[in-house]
Amino acid sequence: MPSATNQIEWCTVRLGEDLNWWVVEVSDDVHWDVDGLSIVDPRQFAHLTDLTEPLREYNFDQDLMDRAFIAFKIQKDLGDGLVRLVRTKESFFDTDEALFGLPDVVDEVNGPYADFLNHITRVRVNLLNDVIDFEQNLTVDELEEELREEENNNFIEGRSVHMFNEITNIVEYVPAGWEVDGEEKQVASEEEEIEDFPEIDEQEAKKISESENLQWDEDDDEKREDLYEGGPPDEKQAEQEKEEA
Repeated sequence: MPSATNQIEWCTVRLGEDLNWWVVEVSDDVHWDVDGLSIVDPRQFAHLTDLTEPLREYNFDQDLMDRAFIAFKIQKDLGDGLVRLVRTKESFFDTDEALFGLPDVVDEVNGPYADFLNHITRVRVNLLNDVIDFEQNLTVDELEEELREEENNNFIEGRSVHMFNEITNIVEYVPAGWEVDGEEKQVASEEEEIEDFPEIDEQEAKKISESENLQWDEDDDEKREDLYEGGPPDEKQAEQEKEEA
């Protein structure tokens, strides 16, 4: 019997005001709940790959990352800010095609995405204990407890946390009062713009490539920097409003 993960074939996504992509409909609505379900776009996935590069020295397993996401490519622009994605068998690390990554969260506790989060948490803790002279080694429980507190605050305030931010919060985590020498938060390069969309139909491809929904305007540079710094956009906006007040 095919797994629930294997049954999903397509999804419809929208670009939110936070410049993140959110799922609004899936082909398998029995096993997948789209409420607050996010998807990682090609540039975000490339950025996450860069962020995990320093973890390789500490036995980071790239295959776990590949299995944690279901690959989708653009099929067509549906209009009204909606884009239809179709599943592909391409591996994220074996293709130059621009792919979206849907975290496999059918099993939130023991599924591939949960395994990936547990893995990068352990590896990040190993890195921090190696490069920072703590009086006592940092533990996985301590890192998870701090991030869980932030997660609970978001839940209480009714904010959905995008998967991109959830992952960057782990791989960029440093305990308060400490810093990692030579490690700076990376900002996605302007050169990483997605220039070519998957081939579908010449007219359709042109329509998608020109769609405002799939591009960031120059006026949104500041918002885009916030996005790739890993902080939840709602929090950053709240901080700005607080300073202006």
